[in-house]
Amino acid sequence: MEGDLIHINEWLKPLSLLYGAGVWVRNLLFDSGVLKEHRFERPVVCIGNITVGGTGKTPHTELLLGMLLPKYKVGVLSRGYRRRSHGFHLATTSTPMDVIGDEPWQIKQKYPDAIVAVDANRRAGIERLLSDPLTRDVDVILLDDAFQHRYVRAGLNILLTDYHRLFTDDCLLPAGRLRESVSAKDRADIVIVTKCPAEMKPIDYRVIQKSLDLKPFQSLYFSTFRYRPLRRLFAEETSQAEVLSSDHHVLLLTGIASPQQMLMDLHRITRHITPMSFDDHHAFTPRDIQRIEEAFTAMQGNKRLIVTTEKDAARLHHVEGLSPIVRRHICVLPVEVEIMQGRQSEFESAVLDFVNGVR
Repeated sequence: MEGDLIHINEWLKPLSLLYGAGVWVRNLLFDSGVLKEHRFERPVVCIGNITVGGTGKTPHTELLLGMLLPKYKVGVLSRGYRRRSHGFHLATTSTPMDVIGDEPWQIKQKYPDAIVAVDANRRAGIERLLSDPLTRDVDVILLDDAFQHRYVRAGLNILLTDYHRLFTDDCLLPAGRLRESVSAKDRADIVIVTKCPAEMKPIDYRVIQKSLDLKPFQSLYFSTFRYRPLRRLFAEETSQAEVLSSDHHVLLLTGIASPQQMLMDLHRITRHITPMSFDDHHAFTPRDIQRIEEAFTAMQGNKRLIVTTEKDAARLHHVEGLSPIVRRHICVLPVEVEIMQGRQSEFESAVLDFVNGVR
């Protein structure tokens, strides 16, 4: 059920009060105009959250890319978390992953026609995109994880919250995982409850809708993951796929903030799952590779697989030390986002109406 992954460190709540006071002052400075928000003439869509990681920003960014790329020249601007570079970088399909970060690298590989750039300073990054001869004809800009970057005033703010960690049930850092107080949700135009189980009942939707207590002008959607066929990470032919069955023994290898829904979904196919979780954006070390090798060797059964996420695959693809047998058995589980309750077209229309209205 929703909120089942919330954990509050009660003894840290005094520090959360201090943290919250600092965030409140910062937002007050923006709301009063002391700190300036900058608007751009091009449509700017922000996909973000008010929690620390784990809401599915990249798959939802890819959902928007799939909607917009057939009609528009789309730019994606990200911070490029944990990249080994600084400043602005415009990605190509051959840009090394460590220069731009795992998520921008993943997006550029899947959507080579998209403009993908990284810059911690989102305003400077947008200005660079709009002035560079290679990118200045961009039609719409998607800001990845920029809900707190208020120096840019996005025209459409999409706020994500994990079904298992609704922000209304959480607490400010460091006692909880909220970056801002729950009232920050009022800046959103659209709120999406992500990672929902596919079998949600009508009462579940109503309970969450009441809990979120959105304003009349805000739209609420629910989304779930749809899994595509497994593909071999190191296969020579990208079309090579693997069908997961009940007799597979799976080492589920993840370095994402919230792998629980994926684990629950895979458990519906096979009960033989060994989870191996690392921190979000984890850089795999030689010791990690040794642990993976040992865990795979210890697995029982004739049908063994290592299943990982697309984001983790971006990093695993570049690590050294994996044995040939482990490389042969690593599979990537691609995900697609589906807007639930039959409202996919409604969501697409809302985004396209905004883009067309600004252009």
